[in-house]
Amino acid sequence: MLRAIAGLERTRPGRVIINGEVWQDEEATGEGRFLPTHRRPVGVVFQEANLFPHLTVRRNLEYGFHRVPITERRVDFSAVVEWLGIEELLPRSPIRLSGGERQRVAIARALLTSPRLLLMDEPLSALDRAAKAEILPYLERLPSELSIPVLYVSHSPDEVAQLADYLVLLEAGRVRAQGPVAELFARPDLPLAHDPTAEALIQAVVESHDEDYHLTWLRFPGGKIAVSRQFHESGTPMQIRIHARDVSLTLAHCEETSILNIFPVTVIRLFDDGPAQVLVHLDAAGQLLLARITRRSAVLLGLIAGKTLYAQVKSVTLMD
Repeated sequence: MLRAIAGLERTRPGRVIINGEVWQDEEATGEGRFLPTHRRPVGVVFQEANLFPHLTVRRNLEYGFHRVPITERRVDFSAVVEWLGIEELLPRSPIRLSGGERQRVAIARALLTSPRLLLMDEPLSALDRAAKAEILPYLERLPSELSIPVLYVSHSPDEVAQLADYLVLLEAGRVRAQGPVAELFARPDLPLAHDPTAEALIQAVVESHDEDYHLTWLRFPGGKIAVSRQFHESGTPMQIRIHARDVSLTLAHCEETSILNIFPVTVIRLFDDGPAQVLVHLDAAGQLLLARITRRSAVLLGLIAGKTLYAQVKSVTLMD
């Protein structure tokens, strides 16, 4: 799909329309319309950085930057270098860079072509954990910092949860589902929910801080969630990731427990998740939640669609 959008592959029949502009529109027969690759204002970042080894970092960046007419440049050279923290890398050869540094340079090179759309093909898949952690914050800020939409391909649910707003799930070359990331992550009829690391994404805001116990209380439509002390002002939006394995269910609100995060939920539907487990799809005042429990527990609790009970969340992961 990325290659078709970039104009590297021409399939018939095929249509590619970006922001109302037709880049490809043709039937199985006939010439149709096809905008050549060099006329498509896209930047592409591949799995491998693919930098020119005989050029310094600066000259790698200038290669695309100088090919954009001055009147069409939408991205400033110095601003991109500063934003990606690569100023000290400019005189170096690409072979002297770490994996994370090479990929940051590759992202900068793509941005300096002043693209209207950035295509990223699993840009973190070849990196180790440390290098991924180095680059992720830059990718998170990219759309808002530079106002460039990003089409990001990944097999990593963690990357998708951290970076994406809207998800298109492809399976065997066809669209299996599409919609807001939080909605698709919590749909038990999709493969994401049946992964061992299945999770739900919840939007919350900072409500208050408990200085005595070094906690911060987050408010979401379904209730409140306590996390370790955060240094954000009240009203700051936060995204919470709750793994299905960290949610237990109870028929009554239990006070005598070490779990702080307890709120009412309603069962939407139950799905088999192997011979011994059940995946419970829950509604917390409009926020979707998943709980992975044993089949025996589901029977003992009498779980059916529409039943109201309480979710106990043992731990959460925060994303700014």
